[in-house]
Amino acid sequence: MNAEKLSNRLEAVANNIPEGARLADIGSDHAYLPCNVVKKGTVPMAIAGEVAEGPFQSALEQVLEENLIDKIVVRKGDGLEVIQPGEVDCITIAGMGGTLISTILEQGKSKLEGVSRLVLQPNVGSFAVRRWLIDNGWELVKEEILEEDRKIYEILVAEKGEPLKPYQDLDLEVGILFGPFLLKEKTAVFKEKWIAEKRNWERILQQLDEAVQNDDTENKRQELKTKLKMAEEALQ
Repeated sequence: MNAEKLSNRLEAVANNIPEGARLADIGSDHAYLPCNVVKKGTVPMAIAGEVAEGPFQSALEQVLEENLIDKIVVRKGDGLEVIQPGEVDCITIAGMGGTLISTILEQGKSKLEGVSRLVLQPNVGSFAVRRWLIDNGWELVKEEILEEDRKIYEILVAEKGEPLKPYQDLDLEVGILFGPFLLKEKTAVFKEKWIAEKRNWERILQQLDEAVQNDDTENKRQELKTKLKMAEEALQ
């Protein structure tokens, strides 16, 4: 992967960045994504944010190598610290856990003023991102699921709007766990993901059945049974 040829995962993220948007890519690593969309002319400018020194230097080197220093600003900082309110229209956060993405958005809420779109790609824990979006007035407008290098990724696209709109015909907890759009499409990759997750839950449940019983194990058993029932219905 490089700035010319993104991974399928990052390509899917890039495809959801609006034409002409000012972009902030948080946790930009080598800055391949901002370099790619600036070179293609999708966006006029971008900010590449990194918290760690190594990736920050990698991003800086990449931007210099691509001769894009006049269009891409590389900044070192934690999460949305690297942007000012009203500075960008679109924020991408890819390749992190859902809980971390939610924390970044929560801690940087004051920086979301003027942002019209979030493109988020949690590696795990997408439900945490969906819950944050609902709680903060962001409407999920699109979801994608794809497999690359034997790993399954979800991409969540949100805009300011009616946060409960995509969940209207669904049980809210079911929609948050599986994704309202993904649940309707039920692609082969979606089924593959949840069959594997279901097997994992069944294995854990069996271990709990064999463990010393107390309130904790009983609560976990009940929680897993509820999730297993939801998964069975989602896979039908």
